[in-house]
Amino acid sequence: MIHSQHAPTSADPGGGLGLGIDAGGTRTRWALAAPDGAIVAEGTAAGLSALQMNSRHGREAIQAAFAELAAAVLPHGTPARAWAGLTGFTGGPTGATDGELLQRWLAELLHLAPPAVLFCSDMDIAYRASFAPGQGYLVYAGTGSIGAFIDADGVFHRAGGRGVVLDDGGGGFWIAREAMRHIWRLEDEHPGSWQASPMARAVFDYVGGADWACSRQFIYGQERGAVGKLALAVAASAGPDGTGDPVAVAILREAGRELARLARALAGRFGARPVALAGRAAALHPLIAASMRAALPPATTLTQASGEAHHAAARLAATCPITHHNPNTP
Repeated sequence: MIHSQHAPTSADPGGGLGLGIDAGGTRTRWALAAPDGAIVAEGTAAGLSALQMNSRHGREAIQAAFAELAAAVLPHGTPARAWAGLTGFTGGPTGATDGELLQRWLAELLHLAPPAVLFCSDMDIAYRASFAPGQGYLVYAGTGSIGAFIDADGVFHRAGGRGVVLDDGGGGFWIAREAMRHIWRLEDEHPGSWQASPMARAVFDYVGGADWACSRQFIYGQERGAVGKLALAVAASAGPDGTGDPVAVAILREAGRELARLARALAGRFGARPVALAGRAAALHPLIAASMRAALPPATTLTQASGEAHHAAARLAATCPITHHNPNTP
């Protein structure tokens, strides 16, 4: 279900509006911006991923989500252009083909010509929400995790972001997997020990039961974004001040160190720069940012970004000409 908010503005709702879309594995956020940069409407929708283009069911889900999103956007005004960041979008040969389909589907629903719609990686717009090209490093922790740097020439460089099966340390899926792994390894050694663990009780309550069948269905039977939401239960069991379940506390601290590794990798390649931390998983608990800060060089400036990438994309769409030659898409 899509939720939207509308903020009254003096801007002409039909004149040069830009639509920004930030589509991640857990949720999709959209915003409409006027040419002066004012956000005139915004809302949220279900998560999307370019990886869904690999199956018929996934493509149908994307088309349905686009239809629902357009139905929410158009009552606030018809955009002149749309700039959409989509997790998993590569821009390579296969990505180019998928991009043309995505572009046509969304353009038709918004009553636009396809060239007025641009798809790129969600990290492209997330970076631009925090830095101009060349300024700093973005570390983003959502369902997955990635370190991003767009240099002064507009070339995108990455650290991590290899997917939850391979890595994505510090992201929501990683936090959920670490918690599950600890719980079930301890159950191998001491069956029933979960009952004495606040984290295990929270996790099993979230997945629907303490039987292995419940955990197996949760981990292997859902989209990665849905699994990543289990990190909410892990963070809650750590307690607001970090004095709760000691295993949950340790996992969150390790998540911060994993995210710091991404920033250090980029700094080692391109030199010291400010670092911005963004993403819903990064904001799960203060322990994550605190641990990340402790694992960075002392002189590093670390700020926690607001995460308003859909606003940045909307303003780009409202003010910047859209071109589709983008060889440096992550």
